[in-house]
Amino acid sequence: MASLLPRTDTIWKDGELIPWEDATLHLLSTAVQFGASVFEGIRCYPTSNGPAIFRLHAHIRRLFDSAIIYRMRPDHEPATIIEACRSVVRENRLESCYVRPMVLRGFGGAGLYAPNSPIETYVAAWPWGSYLGEEGMANGVDVCTSSWTRAAPNTFPVAAKAAGHYNAATLMKAEAVGNGFAEGIALGPDGLVSEGSGQNLFLVRDGVVVTPFLDGTSLQGITRDAVLTMAQEMGIPTREQHVPRESLYTADELFFTGTASEVTPIRSVDRITVGSGGRGPITERLQTAFLDLVHGRADDPHGWLTHVND
Repeated sequence: MASLLPRTDTIWKDGELIPWEDATLHLLSTAVQFGASVFEGIRCYPTSNGPAIFRLHAHIRRLFDSAIIYRMRPDHEPATIIEACRSVVRENRLESCYVRPMVLRGFGGAGLYAPNSPIETYVAAWPWGSYLGEEGMANGVDVCTSSWTRAAPNTFPVAAKAAGHYNAATLMKAEAVGNGFAEGIALGPDGLVSEGSGQNLFLVRDGVVVTPFLDGTSLQGITRDAVLTMAQEMGIPTREQHVPRESLYTADELFFTGTASEVTPIRSVDRITVGSGGRGPITERLQTAFLDLVHGRADDPHGWLTHVND
């Protein structure tokens, strides 16, 4: 049976490149039984100087943070994983792709906490286009407010990007798609806006770019941080604040950010048109600036691009 992901030749595992088909786990590994896995999603873009990975160092820092929180620090230094990411892109002859580092507990001990299960580290990469589609990037997507809410702070450590946390996101996405929407927006336990199923959320009102506080219900997105930085440098006012649900309906513009979503406009929420019903002018400015940077068409003042072939 063909893989649902575009197959590549090799995957990095604990210091060596192994064939794609050999990257397997036992059914009773702790990762499979209890979701003991942390990961990152990182995009690599084609540039005139070859493929370049966006904010690789920040992603690997967050990977290690996640692993430490879940008491499964890998037996490798961050520099080793950074080089492994470059290696899988280079060795698989990829230009535009998604890079997936993972740290997990394999087969060994029993029980929820299984320190005798070995910690295994992998890095895979595969070609991947726009998460919500090219049409969505240009004209916006239709979304709904999910009936599923984010967990309260101190329920799950949301600073960790852990596989098990995404079970709730799966329910949100499935509900949204089943009801004819591209995505869902999650509220926190207090009824305030948190984020999308797997991406951060921004709104624009009266020329100000607003995003919800990092209040313990949403991931501290690396693309979120980049867009806030770029907006400020472009002279666009920004603000982090509590966002009630009704603000989604009265915003001038809405957009998602994330590694997969990049900068994706939202044209309607709960079948209520947002602004003019397409990609708003500030969203377009930020989207263009972001895509120009990651493709090497603009300056990279913060050193966010790591070139694979350097």
